[in-house]
Amino acid sequence: MTAAKTTTHMLYLHGFRSSPQSTKARQMAAVVAERFPQVLWWCPQLPPSPQAAAALIAQGTAHWPDNTSAVIGSSLGGFYATWIAVQRGWRAVLLNPAVDPARDLARYIGEQTSWHDPQERFFFAPEFVDELRALAVAQMVHPERFLAVIAKGDELLDWREMTARYGGAQQTVLEGGDHALGEFEQHIPQVLAFLHLA
Repeated sequence: MTAAKTTTHMLYLHGFRSSPQSTKARQMAAVVAERFPQVLWWCPQLPPSPQAAAALIAQGTAHWPDNTSAVIGSSLGGFYATWIAVQRGWRAVLLNPAVDPARDLARYIGEQTSWHDPQERFFFAPEFVDELRALAVAQMVHPERFLAVIAKGDELLDWREMTARYGGAQQTVLEGGDHALGEFEQHIPQVLAFLHLA
């Protein structure tokens, strides 16, 4: 058994209508900058098109080393994180991950506002639902590479669906909480330990 490798490259993927300004993204960015300045941190603004988002993620990480890269994804970002982690064999931390966004986001077709800047608008096109379907991971391989932090109090996603989807993964299931994981800061030590940074 080889020793677990410390993460050297870390990708953070935000959720639907969110941005790199999300509280969780900023909290992680601050911890990495302060305690692990040697780690390459990237938290891109994801385009509304899932196909374009996937292309951005793939291009931006094309030269990252597979054995020491990791991804953290929140909500829809958790869905994207699952896709890239399975493709590349990365470790992944999923925060209230979207399990079936093609189904859930079909009702959001049309103009949307950004969560952190209501002045910022984008259009969620009907074809984006099919693009989400195309990115769905049929089978979880190496679930031990995944840590899922799931709140039973999530008001948008069903915690039972999340725990079932990531059945073989390490899970932290919170009795309360919410979709935004307002108490995320207290779980950062667990995230760092899972990524071999603690």
